Amino acid sequence: MSIYDVDLDKTAANYQPLTPLSFLARSASVYPEHTAIIHGKQRTSYAAFYARARKLASALVKAGIKKGDTVSAILANTPAMLECHYGVPMMGGVLNTLNTRLDAATIGFSLDHAETKLLIVDKEFAGLAEAAIQLMKGSKPIVVDYVDPEFPVEGARLSSIEYEQFVSGGDADFEWLWPADEWEAISLNYTSGTTGNPKGVVYHHRGAYLMGSGNVLAGNLPRHPVYLWTLPMFHCNGWCFPWAISLVAGTHVTLRWVRSNLIWNALADNNVTHLCGAPIVMSTILNAPETEKRRLAHTVQFLTAAAPPPEAVLSAMAEQGFNVTHLYGLTETYGPATVNDWKAEWEALDGPARAKMKSRQGVRYHPLEDLTVMDPETMERVPADGETLGEVMFRGNVVMKGYLKNPKATAEAFKGGWFHSGDLGVMHADQYIQLKDRSKDIIISGGENISSIEVEDCLYKHPAIQAAAVVAKPDEKWGETPCAFVELKPGKAASAEDILEWCRNGLAKFKVPKYVVFTELPKTSTGKIQKYKLREKAKEV
Repeated sequence: MSIYDVDLDKTAANYQPLTPLSFLARSASVYPEHTAIIHGKQRTSYAAFYARARKLASALVKAGIKKGDTVSAILANTPAMLECHYGVPMMGGVLNTLNTRLDAATIGFSLDHAETKLLIVDKEFAGLAEAAIQLMKGSKPIVVDYVDPEFPVEGARLSSIEYEQFVSGGDADFEWLWPADEWEAISLNYTSGTTGNPKGVVYHHRGAYLMGSGNVLAGNLPRHPVYLWTLPMFHCNGWCFPWAISLVAGTHVTLRWVRSNLIWNALADNNVTHLCGAPIVMSTILNAPETEKRRLAHTVQFLTAAAPPPEAVLSAMAEQGFNVTHLYGLTETYGPATVNDWKAEWEALDGPARAKMKSRQGVRYHPLEDLTVMDPETMERVPADGETLGEVMFRGNVVMKGYLKNPKATAEAFKGGWFHSGDLGVMHADQYIQLKDRSKDIIISGGENISSIEVEDCLYKHPAIQAAAVVAKPDEKWGETPCAFVELKPGKAASAEDILEWCRNGLAKFKVPKYVVFTELPKTSTGKIQKYKLREKAKEV
């Protein structure tokens, strides 16, 4: 035993479990009158935000919700959703935000699996919620209806309890519960599994605190940023930005619908400084009619994840007044856990070279202890040569607790002491990682590996293509061949042969798609292209 282990114990004075709930408490104390939330014409100060979160926590206790119970929410990006991110864990509950675009059967499964005790439902999604509840096999939850006061929507009431009425019955001075242990669960997020039932990813208070802090650093958030909610808060708890923005006493601009005119007006009218989103949000911004676009007073920081942004998209975003930072992560890593940390010397590169650097997924977030690319069989790190393919793996405090009630899947995900992402990538000499594909999306044609991302990047450079996805099509001779699905820009035309010729000029011969299909690409609610659906379609081409 060391001398530093004697009479130097943890006490209430020198140790408190980390929780992002403290971010709101501090901002309400230091900046009580600063605007915390803008929703339509509604303005909410930090003092009022904090009071409403405590009232929600108190109301949940009065409704019989206990510590460790699950409170689920089917909500749009509204003030109520922000309040849930604080009010639910303030009474010891676990917040489960559900994807509003899932089918009733999947939501019903999730409600059952989470053992949801209370469900808050936006009126717009009442039909979906009602169908899901009817499909539940277990106990039905208490239902609270949310009726948006700023944006009336169609939909029936499911309950006699309305959200405003429910919250008004709570105590604004409620003494909220600091977690006894920072390892306690704060939220539950279901993966949008492509096969079988979704898995429940559990986050803890420590991870949420650290990811919130990491977002501030990765996104270069100043004090009092103005953040536009184009990213769904149901997706990885909005990448933990509901907590991160409160850390720097920022203003949340909630956006109920992600539409081009609403985005441009919100950007200009509220002097937005930051927003997040998948590539589909960039497309929505760029493809807006010129009559909708507004002149921005300053450069807006756009944080994007999912597939690397194609060079053409990055250039177009820069021309419109946005600086794009590429992030990468998964539901299991609280959202993005790597950032393409931009270096000053890269500014001197020409357009294509800069875009090439921009498309890297980057280096680990500050709260992530380790990030690497390994051979999943030997669990040895691949050479940092930018060429040797391996699986991207994570280790640290912003990796999930595990999958709820699924020890087998948890053990498999954490095999060898690392979280296995399922993503294939390379490690560059400067320790920046770059994704090459999902392990299930790599195309193996005649024994050669073809990165669908590389082929898609070529397609996105075509002036007529708005969106593209490449998947493997079974082939008797080659095993698999690339099949391209494309969406054309409004008013633009191109034939399959035009596109194939374009690819022949930009790719090695064996990487050129053998088929081109013109269609609207199926996407998830967060804008990710659903390649599993395209793989099924490819079989019929």
